[in-house]
Amino acid sequence: MENQDKIICSELFQKQRKVEVVLYPAVLAWKEIEKSSKRSSGTSESEHVQTVKVCEIVAVHKTEDEADAQLRSHPKRINQPSQQYPHAFTVSYVRRTRQHLWRCADVTFHCADQQICEQWVQVINEQLSLLTNRPKNLLVYINPYGGKRRGERIYEQKVAPVFRRAGIFTDVIVTERANHARDHLKMEANLDDYDGVVCVGGDGMFSEILHGLVTRIQTDHGVDQNQPDAELVPCSLRIGIIPAGSTDCICFATQGTNDPVTSALHIVVGDSQPMDVCSVHHNGVFLKYSVSLLGYGFYGDVLTDSERNRWLGPARYDLSGFKTFLSHNYYGGTVSFLPADDNVGHPRDKLQCRSGCRICQHKHSSKDEHDEASEEKEKPAEDSDRGWSVIHGKFIAINSASMSCACPRSPKGLSPSAHLADGTTDLILVRKCSRLDFFRHLLRHTNNDDQFDHWFVEVHRVRKFRFQPWHPDLAPLEDASEHPESPDLSPISSLQETYDDRTAESSWNCDGEILHHTAIQVSVQCQLIRLFARGIEEQQDAEVAV
Repeated sequence: MENQDKIICSELFQKQRKVEVVLYPAVLAWKEIEKSSKRSSGTSESEHVQTVKVCEIVAVHKTEDEADAQLRSHPKRINQPSQQYPHAFTVSYVRRTRQHLWRCADVTFHCADQQICEQWVQVINEQLSLLTNRPKNLLVYINPYGGKRRGERIYEQKVAPVFRRAGIFTDVIVTERANHARDHLKMEANLDDYDGVVCVGGDGMFSEILHGLVTRIQTDHGVDQNQPDAELVPCSLRIGIIPAGSTDCICFATQGTNDPVTSALHIVVGDSQPMDVCSVHHNGVFLKYSVSLLGYGFYGDVLTDSERNRWLGPARYDLSGFKTFLSHNYYGGTVSFLPADDNVGHPRDKLQCRSGCRICQHKHSSKDEHDEASEEKEKPAEDSDRGWSVIHGKFIAINSASMSCACPRSPKGLSPSAHLADGTTDLILVRKCSRLDFFRHLLRHTNNDDQFDHWFVEVHRVRKFRFQPWHPDLAPLEDASEHPESPDLSPISSLQETYDDRTAESSWNCDGEILHHTAIQVSVQCQLIRLFARGIEEQQDAEVAV
C-alpha cells in the first residue's frame, strides 16, 4: 500500500484508540498509533494494520450527535476521548465469516473537527461513485409460496435493510401465480429503468426470471428461439438470487452458501458472474432453458413422483428419491454429442470452478475467435454429423450438469469440475447396473471420492448433445459395454441382445421442472446471462483482516 497514492489521511479515534486512517484508491486502512503497553514489543506493526477493500464498502455516513447523546447521559465523561473528538462517521463494509458467509459490519471513526469528518464522508462517497458496476435501481420479485413460505419475511427482515443502507431503490412485486414474474418480464417490465433483476425464492423462481428475461431480450432483438442454432443475444441486466426456496442449488453453486444476507451483499457491491445457459429443443421447437441440471431417468423419475406429494414440502424429495431408488428403473436410448475443445479441460481433471476461474476467463477472452472457428468446423458437418459421437445403451440416469450442482447435501455436486461459463456442459451417463452399484455411485455424491470411477459411469464435456429414447418396434440392439464382466468394450452398439426394458420412457428434469418431451436437442449458449455473484471464493483468498 505504501506505493499507492494516498487520497486522504488523518489521525482519528476508533474504540478509544488513536489511529492513523488512510484512504487509498483501492483500500481503506487504519492502524493504532499509540500501542497499549500490554502488547508484546516483538509484534510487528504491520500485523495491527486493518484494511477494507473500497469495492467492498457498502456505505459511509456521518454519525450524527453521538457525542452529544453520550454527554447528556454521562456528563462526567466530558474529558473522555470521544468528547475530545465529538464528530464521527461510520463505514459499513463486507466482513467474511465462516463457510463463505458475508456480513455487514461497521467501523466508526471520531474526529475533532466537523470539516474533517464531512471531508471523509465526501471523499469515500466519491470513490464509491467511481464503482459503476454497482446497482442503483432493482426490480425485485418475491415468491410468497416457495419453500416454507418465508420469502416475504426473509426479504423484509434480512435483505431490504441492506439495500436501504446501500442507498439502492427497489420496485418490489410479490407474485400471485405461477409464471407471474416470467410474464411480467416478457411483456410489461420497463427494463431500461433498472440495473438488475432480483428473485426471492428457489430455483423455480430463478427459472421464471431466466425465461422471462432471456425471452424478452431475444424478442426485442428479433431472434427466433425456436431455431436450435440461433445466436442468442446475451442479457445485459444481471440477476440476483435471494435464496428462499426448497432448493437453492444455483445460489449455492455460485456463492458457496445459501444465505440471504450474503446474496444481498453480493448484489450491493455489484459483483458480476457470467453463466452459460443450455437451450433445449424438440423437433425444432423451443422447450426450456437450463442452467444447472438436465436429468433423465433417475432424477426425472424423482421429480415426477415428488410432484404428486407437493404437500410434503421439501421432504417430498427424500421420499421420492427413496422410492425411485427401490424401483431401479432403466431406460433405453441413443445419446449423440459434440465433444468440447481440449482447452476447457475434462470433467475428471479436478480443476474446480472458483472465483476468477482461468478456464472461464480464457473462454470469455477468446469467445469471438472460438465461435468463428466452431462455425467453420460445424458447417460441413450439419448433414453428416461429422465430429459427433453416438452411444446406444440402457441407462439408469443421463445427466447434463452445466455447473457443479453442489448443495449442502452434496458439497461437491454431480460434476465437481464443471464450469459456470466455459460454453460446455458435462454429460454423465450411468448405465444399467445393479442396485448396489448404483447406490455406491450415489454415495460418492456426498464424499470426496471420484464419482466417475465406476465401470458403468462415463462422463464427457460437450457443447451440444441429443437424446432419442428407444421404442420397442424401432430400438437398436443393446450395447455390450453395459455388462460388468466386459467393461472395456467399445460404447458403440455391439448388436448382442434386443431391447427388453420394463418401462419405455422416463421424463427429463430440467432445473426442477418436467419436460413434456423426451427426445431433445441441447445446445450450450456461452455466457448468456450474468449473476450478481463472483463464483465461490477460495477460503484462503477470502480472508481479509478487518
